[in-house]
Order: sequence, then C-alpha cells, then structure tokens
Amino acid sequence: MPYSRHHENRPAPWILETEPHTSAAGDADPRGVHMITVATWNVENLYRPGTVFGPLNDEIYRRKLDVLADTVTEIDVDILAVQEVGDPDALADLVDLLPGRWHHRLSAYPDARGIRVGFVSRLSFLDGVDIVDLPAPLCPVRTADSPAGGSAMRRMGRGALQVHTETEIGTVHLINAHLKSKLLTFPGNRFAPRDEDERARFGAYALHRRAVEASTVRIAATAALGESTDDLSPALPPAVIVLGDLNDTADAATTLMLEGPPGSRIGTSGPDSPRRDEGVRLWNVAPLIPSEHRYSRISEGRYELIDHILISRRLLDHMHSAAAVTAGVDDISADPTCRRGATASDHAPVVARFL
Repeated sequence: MPYSRHHENRPAPWILETEPHTSAAGDADPRGVHMITVATWNVENLYRPGTVFGPLNDEIYRRKLDVLADTVTEIDVDILAVQEVGDPDALADLVDLLPGRWHHRLSAYPDARGIRVGFVSRLSFLDGVDIVDLPAPLCPVRTADSPAGGSAMRRMGRGALQVHTETEIGTVHLINAHLKSKLLTFPGNRFAPRDEDERARFGAYALHRRAVEASTVRIAATAALGESTDDLSPALPPAVIVLGDLNDTADAATTLMLEGPPGSRIGTSGPDSPRRDEGVRLWNVAPLIPSEHRYSRISEGRYELIDHILISRRLLDHMHSAAAVTAGVDDISADPTCRRGATASDHAPVVARFL
C-alpha cells in the first residue's frame, strides 16, 4: 500500500548551492526563459522494511521517504537518475509523495543484493534500453582468486539504463550508471580481509571491474553521440548525459574514460577551442559546483565527489549552473550494515540546470 507522509518538526535536510528556480518542468521561470533541471542521487538502500538490507522498521522507512521526497521537491528536479533502488515498490512509494505527475523506470538488471538504477521524471520517457553486457574483447573479467564459482563476469554488476525524453532543448539521451564500489568485499561476505595480501588482490579485482564497467558505459555513450538524431533539429548534434554514482573522483581514470578524448574539461581551453573530436566528448560539470560543496559523500573523514553528471557539447552550450546538495550528508565507515537506521542517504544529490 502507498505510504502517507510522516510529519514531524525537523530541519530540512537540504541546501541549494545555486540560486533555486521555481518553475515546473518545461515552464518558463520568472525571467522568461526555460529551465531544465537534471540530477543524480544514490538514495542508499531504498527498500521497504522486512529485508536484510532495508530499514529496521516502518517508522524509519517513512521518515526516510519524507527526507527523500522533501529533497526532490526542493531541488525542483525535472529528471532524476537514482541508484540503489532495492525494491521497486519502495520507489513507487517515494513517487507517490511527490507533487504533480511523475514517471519512473527501473533497470531490469539489479546486483546480487537487489539494488538497481532508474529514473524518476516529470517528463515522459520515449524509450528505455538496458545496458548490461560487457564488451566481448574484455571478457571474462576476473573478480576473485578462484576462476571457478562465478568469479568471472561477462555482465555489469548492476546494469546501466539509457532513456531519452523530449525537453525544451530538444531530445535528450540519458545514461544512468552505478559503477563498482570502492568498498571491498571478500569471500564469505566479509568486509575485512584475512591479510593485506588479500586486500591488495581484491582491490585490483574491484578496480578492474569498475574500469570495464566504465568502458561499457562509454561505448554506449559513443553510440548515442554518433547515432542519435533530434527530429526537430536534425542538423544539431545529439544532447547526451551520462550520470550516476561512478564511485570515484573526477580525476580518476575510470571517470576520465567516460569523458572521451583528453582535454574535455570545463575551466580549461577545451570547451572554447573546437576540435575535430569534440562531437564524441563529454564534459563533467564538477568544476561548476562551488568548491566548498564539491563532494557527494564523506567516507571516514574524506570528502569525495563520486557522483557525476557528464554532458555533450550540445548541452554545454545550454549549461546554467551545477550544485551539490550537501547538507545532511553523514560521515560513513567501511561497514555498510550500520546504516539500516539512517533516515537520509549517505550521498548528496548532484544537480545541473540548463537554459
């Protein structure tokens, strides 16, 4: 059954780092121009109560839904990419709390504990494609010491999801990905290694897996950049967004792989110096986030921006601002089991606005 909003007197768990707008999807803002807002958010183990990974009880669950719904509403987002949706019914509960009419779509390929990526949008989806198979030349990918027992993978651990929708800018193609975490797991569902040699080996397995997954997403993005057409303006280059929990920083090799050819960085001469290969380039909006809030997670005291939005040249020309909604983000440890009582996500939403 749908969950009703749980009311209580508490401070809002959000803060916008750029000037907010109050227009509805596709409507003009007070200045008479159209604003489209896109965001990505790892909502952290979105399950209904009663599962191993979900909230401890119904009260915690209802409070978490309230926090998530309040944040989505205050961001005034039009298209939201979500990660760590464990229960499709839980996402439906969240959507029921949002004002107005919303559409949502989920990947059909969750990971072993059931979490998957998806989209929540005020704008309807024209299509949806699951991205899951790894490039054949890179397979099989070894994920553990023993080559037996399922330790070789040929698919992404969590499938990516590609959709496209019509906006004021034109047709926008979005790819939502949740790459392999830096959190290491060891045989027997352990979070601690037997020794440092085991830690080093499994760190290499995890990094290799994340790199291959990034390669898979980049190949899908290249296809969208090269093959997409805007029916309204066929001469215009495609508008493509790759976003999600990439589980590493902007300068990490796996994140840079998604950008494409080198030099594609906001804040350098790249965006202002046309090159032959700019049609396949993606620009990370991270440099536009105010430096004091340029993080999306705090892990054992380390402030890291691991959730990203990368955009094609077409959208770079429409870029207005970027933000991270950092208030309420807690410092977390390497043990994910201690978060079942949390009523807020351990990630900050990352937001991009386009005119």
